[in-house]
Amino acid sequence: MRAAPPDLARERELLADLPEHTVVLGVDEVGRGALAGPVTIGVCAVGRATGEIPAGLTDSKALRPAAREALVEPVRAWAAAWAVGHASPAEIDALGILPAQRLAARRALVAVHADLARGGLVAGATILDGAHDWLAEPEADLLTLASDAVVAAAAGVPAWDVPVMTEVKGDLRCASVSGASVLAKVERDALMVEAAARPELEAFGLAGNKGYGSAGHLAALAELGASDWHRRSWRLPARRGA
Repeated sequence: MRAAPPDLARERELLADLPEHTVVLGVDEVGRGALAGPVTIGVCAVGRATGEIPAGLTDSKALRPAAREALVEPVRAWAAAWAVGHASPAEIDALGILPAQRLAARRALVAVHADLARGGLVAGATILDGAHDWLAEPEADLLTLASDAVVAAAAGVPAWDVPVMTEVKGDLRCASVSGASVLAKVERDALMVEAAARPELEAFGLAGNKGYGSAGHLAALAELGASDWHRRSWRLPARRGA
């Protein structure tokens, strides 16, 4: 049985309690579990004036590549504002994956805030895919204080400042999160295809595996070792003979 398409029910519920000039942000992550490439965060804003949801919109993982790509321009035109942010493999190695996700999200948020301001709008709530609010600052201890200080310095942007509501399977249920998912996935995939054309990365098959641990990717890592496009702090296969 096919799941129902995403709708704007949750977004409208939140908007009902917000001032007239506010919007709701849908947020989704792509690339967290990859061995290579950035972690990428999509943000898609919807408001009271947001029109009909683009036909076929759903979680990016449920769409074929051509269908995802065909949805990019309709989603951009539909959203009140949108942005995609990245954190590089080197930043993931330096910070850890969750601080790197926050860094990528902050980069996207700065762009969304600027777009909204031009239209006289502000963000009043966030719908975050999943059960865990990784956008929030962690409990302060020596490790998290150090990592988030690095995040702040690297990003040059403030912490996430929009109240967050988590939504399990939000990328399937909430149209704003579905839009964020599609925009993030298509942009990250394009970066991986571009990287795959570099001579030193050709053997890793990044255009096909998008940095995830396919059999061919793992075999190339064992043969050649990690590149600068890999997350060297992760448990990558050891190079043979090393």
